Amino acid sequence: MKSRIITNGLSIGIERHQTNVYFLLKATGTLTRQDFEIVSPVIDSALQASDKPRARALIDATELDKWDAKAAWYDLKLCLKHGREFEKVAVYGNKKWQHKYTKIANWFMGGKKQFFEDKDRALEWLSE
Repeated sequence: MKSRIITNGLSIGIERHQTNVYFLLKATGTLTRQDFEIVSPVIDSALQASDKPRARALIDATELDKWDAKAAWYDLKLCLKHGREFEKVAVYGNKKWQHKYTKIANWFMGGKKQFFEDKDRALEWLSE
């Protein structure tokens, strides 16, 4: 029997170009409150580095199974805090619930959000 290593977490990459901030987030396994407690200050810091930041994000959710209730609460708080600073958020995933979540996120964030099952198409849309 082959054993599988289960990884849980949220990793983040950030690039800044003048007032533009680009985020790449990769979610794996089950997200927890602790994942957001680690990533939120990083996002705060990156956006505060500019007077009027314009952010775009690619969220890779292809290895995301679920998140606990406290993680969902922290995600909502992050959306409410920085939602207007994001111009576009592309969610790259492979599950129906991820597509539904992307639609729900539109209620709490400004800018455009779209779900993709193809990473290249998601990146193309972000760069338009």
